[in-house]
Amino acid sequence: MYVYYIIDRTLKLPKYCKYIDRGSEAMLRVYHLLIAIILLIFIPIGARFFLPQVTDKKATTPAPTVKSTSTIPDKPSVKTENTWQKILGKTTVPTGWSVVPCPDKATLLCISDQGKPVGTVEIQVEPVKNNSEFQKHLTAAGIPPGSPTESQNPEYQTKLTTALQAWVADFYASLAKNRQNVSTYPPQQVKIGKLPGVRYGFVEFTSESGVKEQYISHVTYDGTQLYIISTSFASDTGKFTKLENFAAFQPYLDAIAENLNLPIQ
Repeated sequence: MYVYYIIDRTLKLPKYCKYIDRGSEAMLRVYHLLIAIILLIFIPIGARFFLPQVTDKKATTPAPTVKSTSTIPDKPSVKTENTWQKILGKTTVPTGWSVVPCPDKATLLCISDQGKPVGTVEIQVEPVKNNSEFQKHLTAAGIPPGSPTESQNPEYQTKLTTALQAWVADFYASLAKNRQNVSTYPPQQVKIGKLPGVRYGFVEFTSESGVKEQYISHVTYDGTQLYIISTSFASDTGKFTKLENFAAFQPYLDAIAENLNLPIQ
């Protein structure tokens, strides 16, 4: 008789199964089958508890994130066209001086001496539809506001000059109320391009009879707009800060005004 000694601590089989003779081989096979079935049941359960702990310890590589970046281009700076570029005609200046539209100022004409800035001339363009006072002067002179210009008609030129002189008189009246020690220049009839115009201005004196401010201007009208061309001397706020430069430039301003391309075609 052959004897098999079987130890199974896990299943804790009854003690009487420890000694099995060869005749009980069939019973032994039944036990082996039972053990295999039990292992098939418990192995997946153990894997469920232990394998996650192992896999959780593995380093995980996060998926790369793609940031959506949208670059909004800066708006291009809009450069305002200088009014002088449209109307500036032939210019005459002292030797070594230059006259050009200022690159960054839409209303200024830059004056330089040997490349060094010495002053500016400003142009204001004002629609007459927004100027009720000048409309009254046009009507009083016999020119309906908004009517086409007749720059070659002597009668029209006389009427327009009358309206412009009335406008200058208003300016002088306002100046007298707000300034002291002021002397005004008599308005003079001039040509501004092909249009009739008026030259005017004033000098303000200091208490010591020195020149505090000097102002020269030209004004004309093209049927829809007033053109006011002016420059000045004042030691701190004038278009020219040195009186000698202002005095040297004055005669040339009249020539520049006379050669302007007005009216604009």
